[in-house]
Amino acid sequence: MWTKQLAVNKNARYNYFLEEFFEAGLVLVGSEVKSAKSGKVSIKEAFCKINDSEVFIFNMNIIPYDKGVQYFQCDPKRKRKLLLHKKEIKKLKKKTLERGYSLVPTKIFIKNGLIKITIALGKGKQKTDKRKQIHERNIKRDLDREMKNRRNT
Repeated sequence: MWTKQLAVNKNARYNYFLEEFFEAGLVLVGSEVKSAKSGKVSIKEAFCKINDSEVFIFNMNIIPYDKGVQYFQCDPKRKRKLLLHKKEIKKLKKKTLERGYSLVPTKIFIKNGLIKITIALGKGKQKTDKRKQIHERNIKRDLDREMKNRRNT
């Protein structure tokens, strides 16, 4: 089983407390597959919603394949369906109805020739949480720097 990472949403961990991760299939049409496999995909502004027991991803940008036929090209930011099991969809729907929870796409990858996406159930962070995280990261970086300097002298 081999995997190749195509896109990562780095802001997801900064803006959300990510609790559970789900692997879903991605429904693509035509030359979107070739474009996605070549890495021309972005999920920075993407978000997921559940409509009538189906999960969709919105604002995921797949740049049109330049060698494809022009009249088969579709909108780069159209909504795309995600393939999940019924139990997973019910669980996600129940959790997203709670206040503060949302579905966040975290990464897109190829697994055994199929394009998959990892979505996470995340709870939004407050501004104070983000500041605390930055402060802790800076303290850790300073400590690591001090330890490195003491070893070298």
